[in-house]
Amino acid sequence: MELYLFRHGEAGKKLQSGSKDFDRPLTSTGQKEVESISLSLKKLKINFDRILTSPLKRAHQTAIIVSNVFVMEDRVEDWDELKPEGSRLELYKKLTQLKSDSSLLIIGHQPYLTEMIGNLIFDYDSDNCPRVILKKSGLAKIVVTSLMPTMKGELRWLFSPKLLRKI
Repeated sequence: MELYLFRHGEAGKKLQSGSKDFDRPLTSTGQKEVESISLSLKKLKINFDRILTSPLKRAHQTAIIVSNVFVMEDRVEDWDELKPEGSRLELYKKLTQLKSDSSLLIIGHQPYLTEMIGNLIFDYDSDNCPRVILKKSGLAKIVVTSLMPTMKGELRWLFSPKLLRKI
């Protein structure tokens, strides 16, 4: 299984008090950056079977932009496990139910994705995890090496958005 972990694009500032962070959208700069990076990924001939995204607006918008570039709008799925407060253990449980040769784009948030990288490649929990920084619109590729008894993987690469835009 290949996991491509993509942090959502640049989002607007925290909304006014009383508003929900759930509804915070991508900025126009964030939208353009995600589209540019999606085109770079297409040039690299990276393909995904499915796009799994946090249902928060900025992550879902990121998923829609990627799906439009890759012409796979019908393969975007909102997973509550990818919310910032979501359970990585529940996410891993759902992932183990998918085909082992799947290629998945997972779109989410910081520190959730950073902690996921540390957990999969270093076997650390979030309290003592080495820091791997995934910038907004950054992308990491992890190849899953074991699904049971726990999910483990190898980090194949970690791209900053600046590098991805240059491709």
